[in-house]
Amino acid sequence: MEKAELAAKMQENQAWVEGKKVKIDYDDKGVIMLDGVDHKVTEEDGDADTTIKVAWDDWQAMANGQLDGMTAFMTGKLKVEGDMSNAMQLQGVLAKLRG
Repeated sequence: MEKAELAAKMQENQAWVEGKKVKIDYDDKGVIMLDGVDHKVTEEDGDADTTIKVAWDDWQAMANGQLDGMTAFMTGKLKVEGDMSNAMQLQGVLAKLRG
């Protein structure tokens, strides 16, 4: 799945944390902004309550259920800046995408 397809699927499934802005930074692949304030998903960079930094391949493994989010965090494959509770709620986001 390409990043634009993922962003569209996230929008369709309302994959955001209500009232919060969470940015997923894929480094050289760019970002996806999950905007729970304006209820939209974009590929535009900006300020966020929480930024999650993860390689695209590791994100794909997490989305496919091959890599646990907590394991990714503990091994340094996933880094969180800002409000950690928003990152914890993203497990529900991933579940929406698999569902």
